[in-house]
Amino acid sequence: MTSRVMVGGTTYEVRTDWQRLPDGMRVVEVPGVAVGLDGRVYLLTRNPENPVVVLSPEGEFITTFGAGVFTNRTHAIRATADGFLYCVDDGSHTITKWTTDGELVMTIGTPGQPSPKFSGEPFNRPTDVALAPDGTLFISDGYGNARIHHYSSDGELLSSWGTPGIEPGQFMVPHNIALDGDRLYVADREAHRVQVFTPTGALLEVWNNIHRPCAIAADAEHHVYVGELNAVPLMEGAPGMGHRISIFDATGTLLGRIGDPEEGEAPGQFMAPHGLAVSPTGDVYVGEVSYTIRGSHMTPPRELKSFTRMERQH
Repeated sequence: MTSRVMVGGTTYEVRTDWQRLPDGMRVVEVPGVAVGLDGRVYLLTRNPENPVVVLSPEGEFITTFGAGVFTNRTHAIRATADGFLYCVDDGSHTITKWTTDGELVMTIGTPGQPSPKFSGEPFNRPTDVALAPDGTLFISDGYGNARIHHYSSDGELLSSWGTPGIEPGQFMVPHNIALDGDRLYVADREAHRVQVFTPTGALLEVWNNIHRPCAIAADAEHHVYVGELNAVPLMEGAPGMGHRISIFDATGTLLGRIGDPEEGEAPGQFMAPHGLAVSPTGDVYVGEVSYTIRGSHMTPPRELKSFTRMERQH
């Protein structure tokens, strides 16, 4: 299914059937998506039988890897400039580094052994990872902590910052992060804001009034894309409460939004945006946790649309 949407002066062709998976392959849902240097697209799924699904630049299935390593609580995936993939699994409390051929080369954290909740020590249900130009890593430790950790390239902890709370610089679920130059963007989900830090943890800006920001990514033009999650249960069904992609400039000015006021599975509609990637050509890939939010509560439970490609028209 295909439709077209316009944001500012940019038009996107929106497709929900771009990926071509083998018959019978299930993803359950797609909490994370990444685009590699070679144009390949990597879907992080919540099916432990095929956790990472690799697609060609045209959407053809290539391979899958990671079976036996991940839980069903995979959370984020990042393709980095050094040619590796980093995956975050909040169920195992780990960050893993992979070659694009599916070879596991490093694990940060001890699988199945979380730190004490809200201790500030890594990790208790980490949520995302970003790679700096110097090879160091920033990790959001987000569900069982309220912390950002800075790691060396070989997995040694360098520093940490953040405590639970609503004050500037504190966190209420630091859910996803994006690094653009010397600006680290943190989607502070339950505080309904994006906080901007230097790489050393100094607070630069706070962007308020963003509905439950989950996914976050920056493009080559320094635009920041934010996937907003749907409403909390008491506001469930209220139109325009999340389930959209908001695009900001580097100062936090809203440039436009993609998403219908009503959630759904049609092109241009979303249910639970959770992972974002932007290609060098400006194409936008969106992963959703639609099974967790909706499908698992249906009778009988069913898998819903959880991946969208938005091709930028040039």
